[in-house]
Amino acid sequence: MESNFLNTEILIIGAGPTGLLLANFLGKMGVKTLLVEKNLSTVQEPRAVSIDDESMRALQAVNLSTQLENIMVSGYGSIYKGPKGDVFASVKPFQKDYGFEKRNAFQQPELEKILLKGLGKYPNVKVLFDTEMLSFKQGKNEVNTELLTSNSIKQAVTSNYMVGCDGGRSSVRKLLNIKLKGGTFSEPWLIVDLISTKNRCSHTEVYCNPKRSSITLPGPKGVRRYEFKLRSDEFAEDVVKDEFVRNLLGEIGPDQNETLRRVRVYTFHARVAEKWRDRLIFLAGDAAHLTPPFAGQGMNSGLRDAQNLAWKLHSSLGTTNYEELLDSYELERAPHARSMIELARNMGRIMMPNSVFQGIIIRSFFKLLGLYGPARDYFSQMKYKPKPRFTKGLIWPDGRNTKNSLVGQLIFQPLLEDYKGKLELLDDLLPDKPTVMLFSREPDRFICDKLKLQIESEGAYVIGITPEDTKAVETTFPIYRDKSRSFSKKPYASYLDHFLLLRRDKYIAATSQVNNHCEIIDKITKLT
Repeated sequence: MESNFLNTEILIIGAGPTGLLLANFLGKMGVKTLLVEKNLSTVQEPRAVSIDDESMRALQAVNLSTQLENIMVSGYGSIYKGPKGDVFASVKPFQKDYGFEKRNAFQQPELEKILLKGLGKYPNVKVLFDTEMLSFKQGKNEVNTELLTSNSIKQAVTSNYMVGCDGGRSSVRKLLNIKLKGGTFSEPWLIVDLISTKNRCSHTEVYCNPKRSSITLPGPKGVRRYEFKLRSDEFAEDVVKDEFVRNLLGEIGPDQNETLRRVRVYTFHARVAEKWRDRLIFLAGDAAHLTPPFAGQGMNSGLRDAQNLAWKLHSSLGTTNYEELLDSYELERAPHARSMIELARNMGRIMMPNSVFQGIIIRSFFKLLGLYGPARDYFSQMKYKPKPRFTKGLIWPDGRNTKNSLVGQLIFQPLLEDYKGKLELLDDLLPDKPTVMLFSREPDRFICDKLKLQIESEGAYVIGITPEDTKAVETTFPIYRDKSRSFSKKPYASYLDHFLLLRRDKYIAATSQVNNHCEIIDKITKLT
């Protein structure tokens, strides 16, 4: 190990998607980071297979979204079928609120390769594989950790903070004596990954059959995954045998004779750590929460953890006034993680009817739902998925009720047009710092040079957004026209002639009317 990394700012334990993304964020921020992983490399077998628009936006923030877009299947939906193969519900979202398709099929090994390669750009980040964390001790301002390196040498590392991203069986969590609260699904599932497929359906197919629930999911490069709920009289050592697997494949599709890549039995958990921070040590990803796969949110929740925590760790370095900043990590992320677990539970109830009668009730309900346009749209466009928003943490409510307030929400990512007609997504135009955004038909009327300099002196960026029917103009700060009409939707439209204070992770921390800009300026320092 290089001697200059024996004393590092952030030590990350675990090089799965959460740890790798966290390291990319910290690398881009210039933070000295050491990432250690006990395995010899990143994963080689398929695990997570679905990545959502929020996670793609996080990859965009570290300039890696395009690499994944080139090798994934974008914008797939779900088709729900009864025991006889009849379709009773469909989810086919087309809205791109955050700049990407809501659901995308990918392969976790490929994502991890992209994330690992991304770290090569940062000399301030070092990655050690085949290295195990043995123990740690927290001091007043540092964490002292003992590692066992690949050549069986014990190595002491001192860090300002440590983050446990080491999975559901987290050693960091166990050594901190932090318990997981929640439960485990009693039904195990058989997961079958194929190298190739004859199934030409571009969407997920969910077979809601009380005799045996099953799911088939599309993937990039012609791969496919099948998942089968197992019965109480079926045992792991039997169901992984070739004959059993192929009989199941033959029951729901044309892939009975395709080449198998991986066959595994899993039991799904729904658990959340009782706390996510112990002084200078944090938990993230599966170390902090275990999510059933039915909504495809397990890995995605971990990536959200990484983005939320990264800028807070960076901002806390070199300051003594960091408690509120760091405490906001769990305040913000834990409720949202719990909501994703509950979503997965509810999706599981639809996918796994316990009886013929329950299955009939579920199918009848969705058929009735389809007769009412708004209800049908609510389901088909995935509006049931909890929105990325916070009600506690590093935000300052503006007095509006939750439905009508933008505070705490992840801001839409519209396509914007500058005065020259050039089009770009919002995030590609913003630096990694708080942003004061003015939504107005005439932003240059309300932001003079003095106010602009005042905002910038506090460490924030200034940008103006005009409605779609108002052209952008050239001035001393950038102004863009909302080509996506995102700001014409509720509740954005009601914030015309308002300042929006964006955090580094693009959540809206505060708002104010144009004549109360001092309210916004006072809050910038809490975000820097």
